[in-house]
Amino acid sequence: MFHKEIEFSAHEDYFALKEDFPTPIKLNIPEWYKKLEHTLHNKTVKGCMPFLDTLTSGYLLNIPQDFNVRHNVDNKNEKEEIFKDSFQTFSLHDQSQLLHAKHINLNSGFDTHSIKQIDGSPFIEKNKNLPFYKILNPWKIKTPKGYSCLFVPPLNNSDDRFSIIPGIVDTDTFPNEVNFPIVINGDKYPVLETTIKKGTPYVQVIPFKRDNWKMITKPSKQKEIQNSRLFYGLKMLNIYKDKYWNKKSWK
Repeated sequence: MFHKEIEFSAHEDYFALKEDFPTPIKLNIPEWYKKLEHTLHNKTVKGCMPFLDTLTSGYLLNIPQDFNVRHNVDNKNEKEEIFKDSFQTFSLHDQSQLLHAKHINLNSGFDTHSIKQIDGSPFIEKNKNLPFYKILNPWKIKTPKGYSCLFVPPLNNSDDRFSIIPGIVDTDTFPNEVNFPIVINGDKYPVLETTIKKGTPYVQVIPFKRDNWKMITKPSKQKEIQNSRLFYGLKMLNIYKDKYWNKKSWK
């Protein structure tokens, strides 16, 4: 089978460490899913191929180094201090790592986005009205001509503390690393003090071919609907998998 190639490259000093290389995301299927059984008398999401495709499509990026997060921490019970802590302490552990970050990404240290950049977005409230931290990614991503990448939190398998803001990049022409603003899950963690460990999965990379599309709408004939539903009901299990699903290969 012919495979399109997606290329991940990093600074030679970082690459030589052989740490947290991108991998096919199918290698990160959660244990709870693996333990499920799908039978005639116990139907589960294990039999849902669309769900499986979310867990196996594309590639996985992991956090390149430990990040210490103190988000919305108010040491002095003052509003000003909340902003200071949240802004300043999402950082690398020490100065040596800060210097090393220059070899991981041309940007050093950490970065943020002002809430004004997405004024009116629901992300702002979820992030407790504080600046958005940005994780600096060491990997440049190159796809064939005409192909872009969709970047999302790991689908149906994301960290409950934070998630990236999804985006699409034309990785066939963009020459630099794609960095990822994140939203702290303030719905669950109004105040969060934690370390996001090196190696934590945080980005699912799904390459796709760019095409021009035109939408049409039309009615379906009643007979077509009845025939489709009749055929779909002929088997008790795995009709979609056996008849309609196309296996994908990610290496």
